[in-house]
Amino acid sequence: MADGSARVFAACLRAHGIDGEAIPPSDGRTLELGARFTSGDECYPAKITVGDAIKMLQTPGVDPARVVFFMPTATGPCRFGQYAPFLRQVLDDSGYQTAGVISPSSEDGYAGVGEVASRLFRTAWRGLVAADVVRKLQLMYRPYELEPGRTDAVTEASLQDVCRTIEDGRRGNGGGVAAGPQLEALRGAIRRARDRFRAIPARRDPGRPLIGVVGEIFCRLNDFSNDHVVRRLEAQGAEVWLSDVAEWIWYTNSDSFRKLRLHGQWWTLKHLGARIRHLVQRRDEHRLMEVVREDFRGSEEPEIEAMLAGGRPYLPQSGAFGEMVVSMGKIVHLARKGVDGIVDISPFSCMNGIVCEAIYPRLSRDLGGLPIRSFYFDGTESDLDRDLGVFLELARAYQARKRHPRVYPPYPA
Repeated sequence: MADGSARVFAACLRAHGIDGEAIPPSDGRTLELGARFTSGDECYPAKITVGDAIKMLQTPGVDPARVVFFMPTATGPCRFGQYAPFLRQVLDDSGYQTAGVISPSSEDGYAGVGEVASRLFRTAWRGLVAADVVRKLQLMYRPYELEPGRTDAVTEASLQDVCRTIEDGRRGNGGGVAAGPQLEALRGAIRRARDRFRAIPARRDPGRPLIGVVGEIFCRLNDFSNDHVVRRLEAQGAEVWLSDVAEWIWYTNSDSFRKLRLHGQWWTLKHLGARIRHLVQRRDEHRLMEVVREDFRGSEEPEIEAMLAGGRPYLPQSGAFGEMVVSMGKIVHLARKGVDGIVDISPFSCMNGIVCEAIYPRLSRDLGGLPIRSFYFDGTESDLDRDLGVFLELARAYQARKRHPRVYPPYPA
């Protein structure tokens, strides 16, 4: 999904002895190939992921017999559960029968990865948190940089540092990954990233509106899929608070607990294992986030239970699933943090986006008229800059009368 997170995840695979590589960012060739191998009934992320896979296999020097695509799956109403078998079918029909697809599921704790699953999961969790931190810093600094391009350069240097740190973690223990030293090394990488960002010449403008971005997880994080909405918003004078990858992991944890209770498995070893893993993840995240707590003052991410409670009057977790539940609670949190508008990004025909859009008028009224605009993407052209410009005018009007003032962090000054 997000380029930085994919690169970090590939580094996590390499740290555990697996030759991992991130698929190159999506582009026009991706869309061309995706359209060739899909019928139009699939959702947009399916077209993008298929196009990216075929594009990689067509790269000179790539041996399909040595390629295995990592495509997790899930249960429930979303079409995402069909991505892996659909990709397998496309590969077979296209003459790439020797290429593999590994499709672990959240239902079994991603045990389909194999014997390294538990160790890889912990390393990957830490890496994804670090990638989220770098992305958040990038979005906080880029609108205010005095040297265009400096923030993106710092972001690239920081991502490379995180990837190196993760890979180097296997060198000090006979080729294995030592959990304690790895965590401290990642704290060091985040500290170095923090200091690089703090050194960027920047000047904060309190008049710049803050826009929260929620929605379907792939489309909001894959820049090509959403036609670079974040940069377009920045170009028109906004700062963006983008929902990250970690919040989805916390949501799946919370939903697993709900299902355990629903099916009478609360007092079982399965629940105990899930609870221990949850606590370990929380501890690791807190240790990593300590390094940038001051930098994120006023922009703290919510605890998952508090976020779900905020959205419960609109879409309770017990009666709905997926991004729609997360988006509702996140918008309530963002409103309390002083954002000036919300953009919901979804693929065209996405059930999550459609359900949310139907509820947003009520949510907007309850939040004092907070502007909320849904944008759908399917690869066709539209006058996106015009629509974003109109939306930002509404956000600037709301900025003058919003209920919750924004708390600014000390950096950038």
